[in-house]
Amino acid sequence: MTKSVLVWSAVSVAVSLFAAGNVQAETVSKGIAKTLQSAQTASKAKKWSGCLSDLKQAEGAGGLTPYDTYIINELRGFCAFSSGDSATALRAYEANLSSQYATKASMPGRIKALMQINYNARNYAKAIEYGQRAISNGTADSDVYTLIAQSYYVQNDFKNTRDFAGRWIADQEKRGQTPKQNALDMYVTACMKLNDAACTSTGFEKLVSYYPNPDAWANLMQALFKASDEASMLQTYRLATEVGAMRNGDDYTEMAQLALEKGLPAEAQAAIEAGFARKAFVEQRDVDRNNRLLANAKGKVAADKAALAQRDKQAAAGKSGDADLAVAESYLSYGQYAEAVAAAQRGIAKGVTSADNAQLVLGLAQYKAGNKAEAVKAFKAVKGTDNLARLAKLWSLRAS
Repeated sequence: MTKSVLVWSAVSVAVSLFAAGNVQAETVSKGIAKTLQSAQTASKAKKWSGCLSDLKQAEGAGGLTPYDTYIINELRGFCAFSSGDSATALRAYEANLSSQYATKASMPGRIKALMQINYNARNYAKAIEYGQRAISNGTADSDVYTLIAQSYYVQNDFKNTRDFAGRWIADQEKRGQTPKQNALDMYVTACMKLNDAACTSTGFEKLVSYYPNPDAWANLMQALFKASDEASMLQTYRLATEVGAMRNGDDYTEMAQLALEKGLPAEAQAAIEAGFARKAFVEQRDVDRNNRLLANAKGKVAADKAALAQRDKQAAAGKSGDADLAVAESYLSYGQYAEAVAAAQRGIAKGVTSADNAQLVLGLAQYKAGNKAEAVKAFKAVKGTDNLARLAKLWSLRAS
């Protein structure tokens, strides 16, 4: 994440303050009128030092009215900021913030501009103060929220970055709006800096929900791999395979081993073959190891497939839904999706050890069969807050 953001250009910030609509119908004192006209002419010609010199001369004339001071500060702020002298610009603009000549309509722009100037001057605490003032006034836009979060971030205050961006995201969602991508990016980055795994996963889930792309999916899967347990790891690998987010050769190897342990040699074979297709096995010892694993899986496929119909028949006649679910996963591994759906539904009707895993298997079978509406129903039937529930939520997103 970058440490600066260009929300407004320097000139546009200054012009927003020194605009005709911000000045009431008054006139400056005759004694400084020509000097101020010279300063304004210099500003239009971008002769900033000449502008500032004229303003200093006008200020030294004495007997200034409040309106004279207001105009001098407006011009000084513009010329100083345009020349890169943020400190002088800030003093001038802040002096005018409480002026009677600063119209109510100009206040949101003034506060926003002062926030940006302070940010550019690395006065981050002051930038945050002006940003919070805009929020309190109800005039803050997405630029203001972005700059507040950015101000926390560049100070390495990742806790406040996370908390502020999190509230901003929640507020946008509450109003039925799509959260800004930069809000999600800052939220996720801060979560990662804090080593907050749950927060990181939540952030990436929102990113793939609102702005799906391969990188977002890959980052999300990294977080899910860290959080997955033995009961959900194979399902995690299945989603990673679906979204193209397997990390390295070890992932394909472990997926194949888990599939073999569950009696799914066809799925193990597919995993290793996918690893070879992606050239994921680099070292010769890994190539040799996975060739052995592949041969082992292939050796079991023929017998397993030949026995599947009989297993299906026995499971259907039995009382345990777990047997039907195992048959459903076998059918799924062979691409027999209609049969997988039927077996999974049968098992769920009887009752299974893990209803969530059963619904997830049913959803996968429906999804692979092309029945996405039914797949979403099955995924949404997965309850709880564990890894299986999170995986089901992501599969539902994928199928929608």
